[in-house]
Amino acid sequence: MREFIVEADGGSRGNPGPAGYGSVVIDAATGETLVERADYIGIATNNVAEYRGLVAGLRAAHELDPTASVRVRMDSKLVVEQMSGRWKIKHPDMKPLAAEAARIFPPAQVTYEWIPREQNKHADRLANEAMDAGKRGEQWSASASTAELDARAARSARSAAPEPSGPPGDATAGAAKARAALAASGSGAPLKGRGELRDQPHTARSLTTSGPGSSLSPGATAAKAEADVRAARNVAAGATGATPATGATGATGVGSSPATGPTVGWGAPPDLGAPATFVLLRHGETLLTPQKRFSGSGGSDPSLSDVGREQAERVAEALAARGTIQAIVASPLTRTRETAGAVAARLGLDVVIEDGLRETDFGAWEGLTFAEVRERYPDDLNAWLASPKAEPTGGGESFAATARRIAATRDKLVAAYAGRTVLLVSHVTPIKTFVRLALGAPPESLFRMELSAASLSAVAYYADGNASVRLFNDTSHLR
Repeated sequence: MREFIVEADGGSRGNPGPAGYGSVVIDAATGETLVERADYIGIATNNVAEYRGLVAGLRAAHELDPTASVRVRMDSKLVVEQMSGRWKIKHPDMKPLAAEAARIFPPAQVTYEWIPREQNKHADRLANEAMDAGKRGEQWSASASTAELDARAARSARSAAPEPSGPPGDATAGAAKARAALAASGSGAPLKGRGELRDQPHTARSLTTSGPGSSLSPGATAAKAEADVRAARNVAAGATGATPATGATGATGVGSSPATGPTVGWGAPPDLGAPATFVLLRHGETLLTPQKRFSGSGGSDPSLSDVGREQAERVAEALAARGTIQAIVASPLTRTRETAGAVAARLGLDVVIEDGLRETDFGAWEGLTFAEVRERYPDDLNAWLASPKAEPTGGGESFAATARRIAATRDKLVAAYAGRTVLLVSHVTPIKTFVRLALGAPPESLFRMELSAASLSAVAYYADGNASVRLFNDTSHLR
């Protein structure tokens, strides 16, 4: 019996927005690309586009050999889990697509496997080509061989891809100190600073703030950034009846009054409307947290410790007192779901699981301290410290890949929760990446932040494309 690999993907620029899918059928024995399919499908959501890509890939495989066994590989956790029968399909737009996909081959001939996004580049590229063609009013067609397209995409990625970086889950202190030591001694890879962030880590464009009331906003120029910050502070002060110094110490950085109800974010100028405000909550402690061990999405998935559960209850109490959270979205890992659950129980809200909020996968380093990784994998660790594109030993996720995932998740959530205040319960690397991207800061800036367990930060996204950041970086205000 022949075996095919079907890799499929879909995307939406707006969610919902202009959407397209891409699928590729690969001979499992030889690795040869047999068929490519892609199409622009008009206005649709990401999930619908992903399902359309799955259907197209399975149909292409069936046309080649209806008796073949098929291994489907996708970076959509939702589609993989639903088609594997482990998650229920509730959305009315996806039920008929899932049913259609299930009818193409007998169920016994098809298996489903989730893969990281960076391993699904072929299908992702096809989906983007289809969306680009649709934008031009054209039909997608394969204009070059797969090898040529892959080579072109690889060259483009090397020249244009961002270089995000940041410390690992619970190994923050070790990684930051190592980077600083390497830079100071000149014995390792230097920090690749850009502009004032290289030599002035405590300026207005640094990721270090002077206290819980500091709010930062990037813009086209430094003057515009300062003006945005002043405007956000002034609106917040007017809405809450408090000065920025005292009004910003609440858990979400937002205020409320009985007469007007909760404000959103720090307020917004009338012409921009209310921003989408993400209150970023790191999960409470696990047993690995105080030991500074790598704890990502590829490890043991630890639960909260007793200390972590207490932290979750305290932050839940603080957020309930503020009364500004309108929705809760969490990473699928156990520690974040437990932290989110404590808050949700207090606020009477449901928790939406978002796979894009998961922690970086640290491969073979999971569960190890920074010193243990240095001893066992010195060359891999040096490469990882020198470049955000380097992966941890054993095929973990690079920080460059993490940043691409977070950027896509951010865009999806901003569209879904425009004008609302949403609690995102996540991990060290994703939260720091949200902040770094909001500030337009270089990759090494992530090593200049420390993020305590159960600490809160917030980012407000405005209609003009700017963002305003507030860092609390402390859990003392929750006691």
